[in-house]
Amino acid sequence: MAFMFFNSLLLLLLLLLQISCSRFSLALQENSSATVRSGQINSNSVLVALLDSHYTELAELVEKALLLQTLEETVGKHNITIFAPKNEALERDLDPEFKRFLLEPGNLKSLQTLLLYHIVPARIDRHSWPKSTSALTHHFTLSNERVELSGDDSSGEKFIGSAKVISSNAVDRPDGVIHGIEQLLIPRSVQQDFNNRRSLRSISAVKPEGAPEVDPRTHRLKKPAPPVKPGAPPVLPIYDAMAPGPSLAPAPAPGPGGPHHHFNGMRQVKDFIQTLIQYGGYNEMADILVNLTSLATEMGRLVSEGYVLTVLAPNDEAMAKLTTDQLSEPGAPEQIIYYHIIPEYQTEESMYNAVRRFGKVSYDTLRLPHKVLAQEADGSVRFGHSDGSAYLFDPDIYTDGRISVQGIDGVLFPLEEKAKEEKKTIKVATVKPRRGKLLEAACRMLVAIGQDSRFTSCRL
Repeated sequence: MAFMFFNSLLLLLLLLLQISCSRFSLALQENSSATVRSGQINSNSVLVALLDSHYTELAELVEKALLLQTLEETVGKHNITIFAPKNEALERDLDPEFKRFLLEPGNLKSLQTLLLYHIVPARIDRHSWPKSTSALTHHFTLSNERVELSGDDSSGEKFIGSAKVISSNAVDRPDGVIHGIEQLLIPRSVQQDFNNRRSLRSISAVKPEGAPEVDPRTHRLKKPAPPVKPGAPPVLPIYDAMAPGPSLAPAPAPGPGGPHHHFNGMRQVKDFIQTLIQYGGYNEMADILVNLTSLATEMGRLVSEGYVLTVLAPNDEAMAKLTTDQLSEPGAPEQIIYYHIIPEYQTEESMYNAVRRFGKVSYDTLRLPHKVLAQEADGSVRFGHSDGSAYLFDPDIYTDGRISVQGIDGVLFPLEEKAKEEKKTIKVATVKPRRGKLLEAACRMLVAIGQDSRFTSCRL
């Protein structure tokens, strides 16, 4: 009897243990499935289908609006219904100004509201759509605004607001459904934001203007520089930003960091002059920039305003060949250096590739209207014409993205100045023979006449 009771008790314990194990495994499966559902998205999800569907424009906007995380959390809680406009509605049919408004970084909130207005946190199949215009239904979207669903019983067409549904149940997944619509849905709040922004842009105030300024270098009215974004290249040409020539007024000292606070030009000019001195062989060039002229200050101001410069720096051996007459005239040192500054950013590689590709290249200089000619010669770059040319001797002495310094072995002069010097030399050479011929003719006449014995010793 005791043995039978013991067996019955043992069977009861085994049964209870089996029931407990089954309940525990079921609870474990439910917890794991819930964790998977909340932690990651299934490959069969409606969000994955949206990104892979032919509604590519809407999918790109969802990514730009940073809404994927929000939609993942929503899908983890309940089904959703997405009303997806066709690509043409976002590419061609949408107002370009409104599209620019949505894509501006400062209007991210409006873009998010617009996209969430197309998503309802409930499943709405084609069968649950209203059959007639009288039986309207309203649903709250993820943007907390209501959309109106209606239908036409005669034609069988379905509408959401004023937009026609062109493909109902285009994508059907366990956690949601996508309906294709013919146009974009715009909530009132976003339309109001756009209207307010557009009305503010149309308001223009008349700013007070002072007396017009005349540029002493060009004798023309100065044009005010339009505002530019920090880091953008200047709008006006570099010649309008240059200081008046030395014969008119000295170059003004720049403000700290330039008027637009784009770059610290003075620091960059100081760096490249120190690099010239430490490199060796370019002390004369550095002396002209700092001591003989105020060009270092002017270059710093130009770089501060966003301009870029390439300096063709003659070495000390070339500068030593300059005569006193070439440097003593007012403004002569400035004009010489201006002809060696190109208002572009060029490196040895870029210039050599250009002359190899095109043979001869003319670069603008700060000495208007003269240009410096560059061509390939002996595997390098040669500047200037014939005898007055100079080779690229020390490439890339200094390059920082704003200022480029290239060492050359000669001082360059415009072709017109060379022609004037050659013309002066020819005049002096023709005067001397003429003077000798007049003296020879006078001696012959006096000897022939024989009026005075003093002239008989005249040697022809």
